[in-house]
Amino acid sequence: MSFVKFILWSLVALACGVLLSVSGAFLYLSPTLPSVESLRNIQLQIPLRVFSQDGKLIAEFGEMRRSPISYDEIPEDFIHALLAAEDDNFANHYGVDVSSLMRAATQLLKTGEIQTGGSTITMQVAKNFFLSNERSFSRKLTEILLALQIERELTKEEILELYVNKIYLGNRAYGIEAAAQVYYGKSIDELNLAQLAMIAGLPKAPSAFNPLANAERAKERRDWILGRMLRLGYIDQSRYEKAISEEVDASYHVSAPEVHAPYIAEMVRSELVGRYGSGAYTEGYRVYTTVVSDNQKAANQAVDQGLIEYDHRHGYRGPEARLPDLSREQWLERLEQTRSLSGLHPAIVTQVEKSGIMVMTRDGREHPVPWETMRWARPFKSINSLGPVPQGPGDVAQVGDLIRIRFQDDTAHFTQLPAAQSALVSLDPTDGSIEALVGGFSFEQSKYNRAIQAKRQPGSSFKPFVYSAALDAGFTAASMVNDAPIVFVNEDIDEVWRPKNDNNTFLGPIRLREALYKSRNLVSIRVLQAIGIRYAIDYISQFGFERSDLPPNLSLALGTATLSPMQVAAGWAVFANGGYRIEPYLIERIEDRDGNVLYEANPPTVPGSQPADFLRAEPSEDPVASVPVEASQNGEQVPLEAERVIDGRTAFIMTSMLQDVIKRGTGRRALALGRSDLAGKTGTTNESFDSWFSGYNADIVTTVWAGYDQPQSLGRHEYGGTVALPIWMKYMGTVLEGEPQHLPAEPDGLVTIRIDPVSGRAASPTTPNAYFELFKREDTPPPMSEFGPGFGAPGSPLPASEATPMDLF
Repeated sequence: MSFVKFILWSLVALACGVLLSVSGAFLYLSPTLPSVESLRNIQLQIPLRVFSQDGKLIAEFGEMRRSPISYDEIPEDFIHALLAAEDDNFANHYGVDVSSLMRAATQLLKTGEIQTGGSTITMQVAKNFFLSNERSFSRKLTEILLALQIERELTKEEILELYVNKIYLGNRAYGIEAAAQVYYGKSIDELNLAQLAMIAGLPKAPSAFNPLANAERAKERRDWILGRMLRLGYIDQSRYEKAISEEVDASYHVSAPEVHAPYIAEMVRSELVGRYGSGAYTEGYRVYTTVVSDNQKAANQAVDQGLIEYDHRHGYRGPEARLPDLSREQWLERLEQTRSLSGLHPAIVTQVEKSGIMVMTRDGREHPVPWETMRWARPFKSINSLGPVPQGPGDVAQVGDLIRIRFQDDTAHFTQLPAAQSALVSLDPTDGSIEALVGGFSFEQSKYNRAIQAKRQPGSSFKPFVYSAALDAGFTAASMVNDAPIVFVNEDIDEVWRPKNDNNTFLGPIRLREALYKSRNLVSIRVLQAIGIRYAIDYISQFGFERSDLPPNLSLALGTATLSPMQVAAGWAVFANGGYRIEPYLIERIEDRDGNVLYEANPPTVPGSQPADFLRAEPSEDPVASVPVEASQNGEQVPLEAERVIDGRTAFIMTSMLQDVIKRGTGRRALALGRSDLAGKTGTTNESFDSWFSGYNADIVTTVWAGYDQPQSLGRHEYGGTVALPIWMKYMGTVLEGEPQHLPAEPDGLVTIRIDPVSGRAASPTTPNAYFELFKREDTPPPMSEFGPGFGAPGSPLPASEATPMDLF
C-alpha cells in the first residue's frame, strides 16, 4: 500500500507540476500573445492585377500568387484529403492534439532531434499568422497557447478557411486556389480527387513533394493520402482505385496575360505605387484600364510588322553571334541565355542547304527555314547602301550562327531584331481614354516608353496646328500664299537660314489647302510669319502643349517643337472632336479586394458625345485619371465638360483639309483602307531622323512615331509616308474594319462657295476649273466682280500689278 500511495502521490505531484508549469507559462506569455480577434479581419497579401476595359488580364504584380476563397468554395474532397494528411482529429480536438504531441516528444527522446512538431491545423494557423519558423520550446508553447485561444474564438470552418488561404504550396503559390491554377491551370473546384490529394500533400514540404520538381515522390505522398482517406472512410474502394491509377499530370501554369500590353501595365504599376506605396503589391487592388483588348492586339501587330518591314528594307546586319565550334549542348546553353523578344526567337543554324537552313531552338527541336523567307537579307553596308542580292542560303547564314526566327502560318521565317523603334498612341477623342498604346518594339528589350517619355520633333505633322491658328487669324483654306524661296539673315551672329521644301522645288502662289496636303514648308513659314510667333504660340499651347516645348522662332512652322507621341495625339484629338481639349487618361477605376470602388475616372468629355446631361465644370489637371469618388457631390460624380479651345468651324475646316492629305497628298497610301472618313498628316524631320503619321475619324485618333532612340537617319528614301503611315494603316484598318463611316458633324456658321483657283475669290459662273471651298460665314471671299469685268479671263486688259491673287503673302 505504501508503494501504491507513493506512485499515486507522485503522479498527482507530476500533474500538479505540469499544471503549474503550464499556468506559469501562460501567465508569463499571455501579455505578449497577439489578439486572436485580428484573424477575423486579417488581410492576406493579394497581388495587384491590371485589366483591360473588357475585363481581360493585362498584368499581375506581387511576389505572392494568391486568390482567397471562402469555406463554402472548398471542395469537400479536398477537406477530407487535407485532414487525412495533416490532422485527422481536427473535428474533435480543441486546438491541441495531446496524442500527436506525445508522439513528437517520444521521437525527440529517441533520436535527440525534432522529427515532427505534433502540430494540428489550428496550431499551424497560429504559427503561420503570428509566429516564425524558429524551432524552440518557447515558440512551441506560444503556438499551443495561441491554438487554444483560436479554438475558443473561431469556428472550425473559419480556421480551415484561414489555413487553406495562407499556406505556401510552392512555385509562389499561396493558398489552394493559387496552387490549383499554378499546377493544373484550373480552379480548385475543377480538380479531380487525385489532383486534390496532390495539393493536399504539399503543405508538409512544398519543395520535397512538388510534382514539378519530384513527380515520383509527389505521387508517393498523394497515394499515401488517398490510402488514409480510404481507411478513414472518406472515400470508397472504387474511388480510391480510380484515383490511385491517375498519372501525375501537373505542369507549370503561369497566370499568363490575356492582353499583351507591358507598357500599359508599367504605367499603371507606377501610378498605383505612387498612390498606395508598397501596399500596391499586396492589398489586392484590381485596376480596370481604358484599353480595348482588340485594339491593343492590333497595335502590337502593327508596330511589330511595320518595324520588321522597315528593317528588312535596309538589309541584314549579320548574326548575333557566330558559334561554329561549340557542341550541341553548348548551343542549347547559349540559347537558354538568349531571350525571345516580341515573337522573334533565338535559333542556331545547324544545317545549310539549297532549299533553306535548319535551325535549333531553345527546346532542342529543329525547324526548317525556307529560302523564300531569306531572300530579303542583302548585306547591310550603311543606312543608304546594301550589298549584293543573295543567291542562296549560304550567302546569308552559316552553321553555328545565332539568328532570329519568327513563326508565321506554322512556318519559321528568317528575320532579325529591328534596330529602329516605334510608338503608337490611340485615343477616344471625346474623352481622352487611351484605347491602345505601344511604347517600343519589345518591353523586355527596353522598358523606355517612347509613347510618353520620348520627346521628338514632329515635323510636318505639326503644321495643322499652325494652319489652325491661321484660320482663326483671318486666313481661309482658299487664301493664296507664295511658295517661293525665302532667306533670313541674322546680322548679329552672321547666320543665314535658307529653308526649303523637301524636294527643293517651288510652286509659286498656292492655296492654303493645297499647301497643306502637299506639305510645302515655305508656305508654312510665310503663314507663321504673317500671324506672328507670339500669337501662334499662345494659340497652339491651348492644344495642351507646354510653351517651353514650342521654339519661339519661325522653325516652329516646320515642326521643330519637342513633343511626345501622347502629346501629339492629344493635340490632334481637338480636330477630331470639334475643338475641345481633352486629357489622356488610362485608369477607368480601382477596386479593392472586396470589389469596392476606390476610384472612378470622371474625365472632361466633349458635350453631346455621351448620353448624360453634362454640367459645366472646370476640367481636371490629373493627366492619368480625373476626379476621385470621394470628391464627388453626395457620393455621385458630377460629369465634367471638356474645355473648348478652338472654334468648332475651324476644327471642321481643318478636318476637310486633312482629308485631302489622304485623298491627294502625302498620305495617299491610306486610300487603300477604302474609307472616306479619314483625315491625317505625315511628318518627317530633317535627314529623316523621325517619321510620323497622325490621323483620325470622329471615333478614334491615332499617332505613330518611328525612329532611332539615338537620333540618326532612317534612310534617304524613308519618310512619314513610308515608315509611320504603314503602321498607322495596319492598326486603323483593323480597328475600323466593319465600322460605319463617321466624320465629325458639321457645325453651324459654315458656307460652301465656288472659288476661282487662281485668285482665291468667289468664282463667276463662267470661271474655268472652279472648285468648292468651305468658309466661316464671316470670312467668305468677295466676288470676282470687285476686280472689274474681264479679270482672270484670257487676254484680260488689267495690268499684272492689279491682277494679283487675293491674300498673297
